[in-house]
Amino acid sequence: MTASMTAFARNHMATSWGQLSWEIRSVNHRYLDISLRLPEPLRAAEEAVRERINKQLARGKIECNLRFQVDRNLPGTMSINGQLVDKLTEMANEIEKRIHESSSLSVTDILNWPGVITEDSIDYSLLAEKAVDLLDDTLQELKKNRQREGGRLAEMVRERLTGISEQVETVRSILPEIITAFKLRLENRLNELKESLEPGRLEQEVVIFANKSDIAEELDRLESHITETQHALTSKKPVGRRLDFLMQEMNREANTLGSKSSDIRVTNASIELKVLIEQIREQIQNVE
Repeated sequence: MTASMTAFARNHMATSWGQLSWEIRSVNHRYLDISLRLPEPLRAAEEAVRERINKQLARGKIECNLRFQVDRNLPGTMSINGQLVDKLTEMANEIEKRIHESSSLSVTDILNWPGVITEDSIDYSLLAEKAVDLLDDTLQELKKNRQREGGRLAEMVRERLTGISEQVETVRSILPEIITAFKLRLENRLNELKESLEPGRLEQEVVIFANKSDIAEELDRLESHITETQHALTSKKPVGRRLDFLMQEMNREANTLGSKSSDIRVTNASIELKVLIEQIREQIQNVE
């Protein structure tokens, strides 16, 4: 199923020591670009987190943010790092002696100092395992959101493909008329000049014109690309790059169609084709 690269997912879990929560934001990117924010005590889980994301996602800029809120009401969850407190006090006293001023270091300042309050009773190894498990659930939610958005993109692409098919059929249906009209114009012009034609010359000129303005190949290739694009939209694998390539090829055929045109209707069809193709290209930039 077609998946968008733009999505968001949030999930949380209550543990014995507090609450874990993941937030994952995904936007379009040429490759898979992972940006992680983990609490310092859970940095050991970074490798496992990256492995899980690489297995689940193929493209996109992925921003993952893990938060851990300690439950301060649980007994034994907090303790004071006495050695650090003693060191801070000693340093404050030393500074007092050097500058001959009273220390402004308060109890609150000491408690707020990083590392003074520790959470020794928390099993961070087990907590990291739970965080990775929670990540799996969050990634599944993210993928569902990406697929839901991808479904809307696929529907839009199919609508534009229908428009492209209609333009191709219109041009194909008027080809015989275009050749007949050219033959008539050529006859009228030569009659006005009162020039006599060599036997078979008119037919030769018509054949030359038909060969120069033969756009059947371009129309056939456009139809082939339409079929391949529709097939790609049903694939379970990432198809964003393939869709982008197909749109480049379709745009090339539409340009050739316009360059060979000798009829305003074909020129208009070429312009409309390029508009429809560009609309598809804008949307598939978000397809994984």
